Amino acid sequence: MVSRKIVEEFEKIPTSNVSDALDRFRIKGGLEGIVPIVEGLRIAGTAFTVRFIPASQVELKPWVTYIDKAQPGDVVVIDNGGRTYCTVWGGLLSARARDMGLKGTVIDGVCRDVDVIKALRYPVFSRGRFMMTGKDRVQLAGLNEPVTIANVLVKPGDIIVADDSGVVVVPQEKAEEVLEAALEIYEKESKILEEVKKGVPLAEARAKYGYGELQRPKTAAGQSQQAKT
Repeated sequence: MVSRKIVEEFEKIPTSNVSDALDRFRIKGGLEGIVPIVEGLRIAGTAFTVRFIPASQVELKPWVTYIDKAQPGDVVVIDNGGRTYCTVWGGLLSARARDMGLKGTVIDGVCRDVDVIKALRYPVFSRGRFMMTGKDRVQLAGLNEPVTIANVLVKPGDIIVADDSGVVVVPQEKAEEVLEAALEIYEKESKILEEVKKGVPLAEARAKYGYGELQRPKTAAGQSQQAKT
């Protein structure tokens, strides 16, 4: 399990820098097409995964409420197969999740009750919004098991980082290494911005801090592989 301190450090870093750090390790972590419902929020937490499948057409199943199994600091990650014709998240779940201390919700699918979600300022990231219920259209198939979100594997306990730019997943077994790289990238990009604000040409500032190589794998000597060759 990843320490709370590491998760808290990720919450300080933009997803763009985390994504570049993942590139350095050749890990695909960006969840394409998953965007914020409430803008201006940044979250980081551990994945509590949920998987839905199409509902049985011959036997109606009870609608299962799973939210109380999550823990404070979790991000609810819902694999609804990218379905946009029915929702699996809305205002009631958002209210309960906020009160439980959950960090947010990521859906490979859509949500509803957007007015409630925005009023709560609860972080939801999804493929969009649609009011039609998932009840009798999909059914719960798994909790806290590996799921697929936007063609990316998400395991229970992986770190989810999300902001206005989107959502990235950091495999928990690489969390410390990715965090170290992300902090380095964030620091160097911050220095580039400071130089530009002082009037330094962007090309010069980028060259000074090796901007074009920040996302490349490093050798034991600390140089990017391409730069060395």
